[in-house]
Amino acid sequence: MEMKKLGRTGIEVTDICLGTMTWGSQNTEAEGHAQIAMARDAGINFMDTAELYAVPGSPETSGRTEEIIGNWFATHQDRENWVLASKIGGGGNTFLREGKRADGASIRIAVDGSLKRLKTDYIDLYQIHWASRGHYHFENYWRYAPHKQDTADILANLEDMLETLNELVKSGKIRAIGVSNETTWGITQWLRIAEAKGFPRLASVQNEYNFLRRLFDHDLAELSHHEDVGLLAYSPLAAGMLTGKYLDGQTPKGSRKEYQKGFWRQNEFSEAATRDYLALAKKHGLDPAQMAIAFCRTRPFMTSTIIGATSTEQLAIDLGAVNLTLSPEVLGEIDALFRRHPRPL
Repeated sequence: MEMKKLGRTGIEVTDICLGTMTWGSQNTEAEGHAQIAMARDAGINFMDTAELYAVPGSPETSGRTEEIIGNWFATHQDRENWVLASKIGGGGNTFLREGKRADGASIRIAVDGSLKRLKTDYIDLYQIHWASRGHYHFENYWRYAPHKQDTADILANLEDMLETLNELVKSGKIRAIGVSNETTWGITQWLRIAEAKGFPRLASVQNEYNFLRRLFDHDLAELSHHEDVGLLAYSPLAAGMLTGKYLDGQTPKGSRKEYQKGFWRQNEFSEAATRDYLALAKKHGLDPAQMAIAFCRTRPFMTSTIIGATSTEQLAIDLGAVNLTLSPEVLGEIDALFRRHPRPL
């Protein structure tokens, strides 16, 4: 397991992070705890969650994942062994503070709620789950309209959040801050305001990254390199698509596709790309999930790759990527496939 610096904070994290978003919906507390134990035994020290989890977010499920993690800490008394990340939701989920966007006041409420559920005095990395102004992630790509945004309002909101986050860092409730589902311009504004006001600097950005979605390779990669805002990559298997289990319209029992019903990953382009990546893995005798995760770990902007599973069997396969080094030949063929399928989702 490789250790990486979390931005310029001095906090060190393993370059594999344990994802948790199914605990409390698709997974029981016992299953979540079994995954924590497996990750711990593999040497992982980094765990990511959110107040919205378990997914899909709802009044019944949101907050459950943090409670499951908190119960682990209460039982095992090993909080100091983990770098713990969580996030504030809002801006669309009406059951979280009436759907209001993240701002200074809501951050104070959300942090206190997370601390209580997590049974801890501090959160190592606190993240804004998605940009309040809108963003191009998930299926917002075709609706993203930055020319309609109110710049003054956006900047005032960012400053308000940073001022509150600064107070929470000083009080010891959080150690570092990050964003998720953000853009290059958005991150530059977070950094600019923080520098001008003496507020905490962003340590990371949690965006999607996998063979089917590699938007980070462009402007965000350049920003990450020069500004030390590393990527925490979610969905390295494209929500399971890259395992091949959803090809030809399949819906395996207990899968995310079955649980969340609407499944945005499948179209004629993603199917074709997935088949090519599966063929590449088979050609070289590789597990396709391990190949996908191992590729993420090669990227120069990557701080940590977040792996999530609904069973310990799946998690064991994912963890096998730790011991996999992709050959120059495989990496060259991945590049060739990327040229053939540059944006299949």
